[in-house]
Amino acid sequence: MSIAIFATIHPSPEHYQAAAQALQLMVEHSRAEPGNLRYDLFVREGEPLAFELFELYVDEAAVEAHRSSAHYQAYRAATGAWLAAPTQVKLARPLNLAPFN
Repeated sequence: MSIAIFATIHPSPEHYQAAAQALQLMVEHSRAEPGNLRYDLFVREGEPLAFELFELYVDEAAVEAHRSSAHYQAYRAATGAWLAAPTQVKLARPLNLAPFN
């Protein structure tokens, strides 16, 4: 059964552009992972500055593979000091998921 992740990232204003670039690279690498079904990046309008990620994986093993990947580990190491607040992560199981095109 697939698993979804909703993550909210709050960069410090002075690190907003660097965080955006790092997240764009994460999107590129994460979409290429086996077991990844979606990896979508949004920017929240208004204040505070925030990025929203929607991730969808085939199963928990794919989530663990993502979290163990070199690009994820590099992202975490590079961006930790750029955040204004801890990243909020919520996992969910799809109840009614639209078919993929």
